[in-house]
Amino acid sequence: MAALYVLFSEKLNKYYVGACTNLERRLYEHDIGHSKFTSTGIPWILVYQETFDDLQAAKRRESQIKKMKSRKYIEVLISSVQ
Repeated sequence: MAALYVLFSEKLNKYYVGACTNLERRLYEHDIGHSKFTSTGIPWILVYQETFDDLQAAKRRESQIKKMKSRKYIEVLISSVQ
């Protein structure tokens, strides 16, 4: 199983979009500063996720969201599950 996820940092007021095969481990890595970009926004909150059969499909979806270059698009995704 793979996941597409969206994190939010209140500190930075920014979203982060990523894809992985182990969401729990990846969230932990973000919150300990493992990633250079996300280390400045700790703590991160998981606000959205989608599951996929494989990492390739999750990365395609990640790319699709990032190509939108739109905070509004991400916020519509998040509101669709609440």
